[in-house]
Amino acid sequence: MTAVLQVILVVIGAPLLAGMTRQIRARLEGRAGAGVLQPWRDLRKLARKQPTTPDGTGWVFRLAPLLLAGTTLVVAAAVPLVATDSPLDGVSDLFAVVALLALGSVALVLGGLDTGTAFGGMGASREVTILALVEPTILVSVFALSVRAGSTNLAAIVTSTAENPLAVASPVSLLAAAALAIVTIAETGRIPVDNPSTHLELTMIHEAMVLEYSGPDLALIEWASAARLSVLLGLLASLFAPWGIATTDVGPVALLVAGVVLTIKVAALGTLLALGEVFMAKLRLFRVPELLAGSFLMALLAVAASFFLA
Repeated sequence: MTAVLQVILVVIGAPLLAGMTRQIRARLEGRAGAGVLQPWRDLRKLARKQPTTPDGTGWVFRLAPLLLAGTTLVVAAAVPLVATDSPLDGVSDLFAVVALLALGSVALVLGGLDTGTAFGGMGASREVTILALVEPTILVSVFALSVRAGSTNLAAIVTSTAENPLAVASPVSLLAAAALAIVTIAETGRIPVDNPSTHLELTMIHEAMVLEYSGPDLALIEWASAARLSVLLGLLASLFAPWGIATTDVGPVALLVAGVVLTIKVAALGTLLALGEVFMAKLRLFRVPELLAGSFLMALLAVAASFFLA
């Protein structure tokens, strides 16, 4: 029941989160905005269109959207978002979750390369550069928290933090939270690393890989991108602000309360993300590895501090 509830929340809420961030940006920039429900309208419109397949592409191009969406759904069901007691606890290991996230990203990279276009290859090469720095940082930053819990299982880490809330104010948690926040922005292609609304060939990363997709395939990619943002923000909230998450009582009432609390926390993080995107400029492409290298250094410092301060 826990996994089903988490999947339902992510499936329905991910496009709403994307619409909310766009609407906040529009209001702060003096525009009316298309509304919070616009991503759902876009997905419905794309789902009704007939997909097209470029000449020369093979099964990799067609499989990439399905693999990206499938891995996102598995991660949404496995990570502890509303409760720590789930039948998928065995899959919620840190290394398994990061591997699933990387698998979806690699599938999209291969799909972009399969088109044989200059834009697809350019976006794929840039994505791999970011991926090589993002995934190790996620591993190391969460591993710093696992030292205290004595396990790399995400549910065990969240439970440990919920039982000892003061641990959030420790140097280990602060360094790990900063590193994880930066790589979450990079993993989901947000400003200052990437601009999800741009089609300028000199700067786009994610959009360059999906230019050849259309119809239901593009709808899957757009939904999966929004869902990965929702899952990563939810995981960030569960790791460093686990208040409201069901740890012992997983009854219907407890799960309902946890779902409402999760929605509020993810909406608050999405609001902060939108505010940051309004007041920050996109980094130059060669500056992005420097930012991600800095986040990896913070994650390493968090691991070192977790042993020295244990």
